[in-house]
Amino acid sequence: MTGVVTPAQPRVVRAAGRRASALGLGLLGAAVLVVGVALLSVAVGARQVPLADAWAALTAFEPGNVDHEAVRSRVPRTVVGLIVGAALGLAGALMQGMTRNPLADPGILGINAGASVAVVLGITFFSVASPSAYVWFAFAGAALAAVVVYLVASMGREGATPVKLALAGACVTAALTSALTALLITHTSELDVFRFWQVGSLGGRGLDVVAAVGPYAAVGAVIALASGRVLNGLSLGDDVARGLGQRVGASRVAAGVGVVLLCGSATAAAGPIAFVGLTVPHIARAITGPDYRWILAWSALLGPVLVLVADVVGRVVALPGQLQVGVVTAVIGAPVFIALVRRRKVSEL
Repeated sequence: MTGVVTPAQPRVVRAAGRRASALGLGLLGAAVLVVGVALLSVAVGARQVPLADAWAALTAFEPGNVDHEAVRSRVPRTVVGLIVGAALGLAGALMQGMTRNPLADPGILGINAGASVAVVLGITFFSVASPSAYVWFAFAGAALAAVVVYLVASMGREGATPVKLALAGACVTAALTSALTALLITHTSELDVFRFWQVGSLGGRGLDVVAAVGPYAAVGAVIALASGRVLNGLSLGDDVARGLGQRVGASRVAAGVGVVLLCGSATAAAGPIAFVGLTVPHIARAITGPDYRWILAWSALLGPVLVLVADVVGRVVALPGQLQVGVVTAVIGAPVFIALVRRRKVSEL
């Protein structure tokens, strides 16, 4: 009978409350983990600094202290890693939610490639040299690539299904990568400028990069974190979402704006770093379940952890040199991608 509370309902409510409390406490623990990994990031390098001294360098800096100077010199790199990791984690969760595609990722769907080509065009033909200038090229390239992938995937009777989006993204990425290679071959003077940025790197970034991309990444993060309920509706299917009162087209456009801001900011700051947007949301989903309000919050914290850990590993395994963070995340993310494909039938995608 409508309006009658069954004995099982209070138990369900209490169980949901306990789960929400556990996830909230876990989120606090993840925030503490981010702080710990950030401290590790400023302590590890060609000159190793004890964690206690690294903390002292951040809280009670002593000019002339070599260890403190080393730690302070790594702070911009760490801050960029925090921004890039959060942006890519949120962008991946947004893309997987809005497309209902578990394989969606800024790299796989061509968004990073579009931003990269646009930045190279800016460097080659417009002599763009600063992040504050080429961030606009990154936004334009990311947006154009997203539109092209969606239009290509929308062709045919079924529309933009998850499988068609993945295939369209792979084709667009291949085409853009070929165009990028042709640009670099025919304009060799720009090759050195672009070489380390292309593979994805946090090295050599200063606070000017943070100032240039930080505000746009922050706006994209706000859009993403506010999209949890919308993504929950979309995950049930367009018809159900409309039945719940959602404007499906407007919701996808808003989420797309968030993806462009996040991917453009991350790519402009550190280059195209692959697999973070694919791996992080799946880890978050394994912890939280299907609720995108929690998935987005966890992705915003797990993304920086993955990027900074990959950066630290790249510095440790190749001393006195370093592996670029994009190489390490590819080594971590590629097996995850293969495992996801093997676990799911094509019909389930």
